[in-house]
Amino acid sequence: MTSGRRDWLYFTGWLLTGAAYLLALLTVLSIGIFILPIPLIGTVVLATRRGALRCLPGLVSSAGLPLLLLAYLNRNGPGTYCTSSAGGQSCTEGLLDPWILLAAGLFVLAAGVALFLKVRRRPVVGGVPSHSL
Repeated sequence: MTSGRRDWLYFTGWLLTGAAYLLALLTVLSIGIFILPIPLIGTVVLATRRGALRCLPGLVSSAGLPLLLLAYLNRNGPGTYCTSSAGGQSCTEGLLDPWILLAAGLFVLAAGVALFLKVRRRPVVGGVPSHSL
């Protein structure tokens, strides 16, 4: 496997690990304790791989995922949104502007990718970027 392809896999691994940590945190009062072992295992697996530490900006990008989810959930907001069905009508209050959430989520996601691309261009010595030695 090429180094570039492996870097993107590690980046994605860190992104998914960070997303699992966020999910565990957001659901701490219900299923969070059962989700927590997944990102912990992911952290151990990724942290022990050579070259995976320079892909840590994936954790930054993972912070954008909840914002994108909130943007999707509030896609009909802000304001009241009603739907009709055979059984009647259901109304939901959209509290947040989905465009702001979408912009923020994409910005954070892109910031992590940009940081990753910047770190990736630096030479690596022993699995650690040379600027941190």
